[in-house]
Amino acid sequence: MRNEILYVLLPDFASHEMVYLMEAISSDEQQLKSDPKYINRIVAPSLTPVEAIGGFKVIPDYSFDNMPDDYAALVLIGGYGWLSPAAEDVVPVVRKAIESGKIVGAICNGASFMAKSGFLNNVKHTGNGIEQLKLWGGENYTNQDGYVHQQAVADRNIVTANGSGVLEFTRELLLLLANDTP
Repeated sequence: MRNEILYVLLPDFASHEMVYLMEAISSDEQQLKSDPKYINRIVAPSLTPVEAIGGFKVIPDYSFDNMPDDYAALVLIGGYGWLSPAAEDVVPVVRKAIESGKIVGAICNGASFMAKSGFLNNVKHTGNGIEQLKLWGGENYTNQDGYVHQQAVADRNIVTANGSGVLEFTRELLLLLANDTP
């Protein structure tokens, strides 16, 4: 298995939601890791720079068309892009990841997208509140009983979090990746 963690960024992404995880992957409490277990990579609709809510731009490593099939985890970073048509291009990417047994993380509006796409129907999960998940999910969201009112939830290989659960989201993903100790 490749050691890449792929962060899916759509336009107007919430950059703060990925910072702690990316830094924990790349460094320890004293310095950059000389031989990290995982490598951070960015995936976006195309290879053109993706702009964050705060205005800075990130150059993707991969597009949806050329991303690798073999990677360790797929992480959907929240933001307003999950309301755009570009989000629909992520559905087959997530479906393939789940079917392949990959770790999938989704925070904030990324979790709402997961509800909208029916990906939370068989797992315990959280997000930006049950009302938002029901609103976004509509008929595709059938697992309201699986909703857990907490910052982050890991069930099987899926980690979800609300927009303020960045640290808890990071912790749950690091534990699944066996990149850190409890």
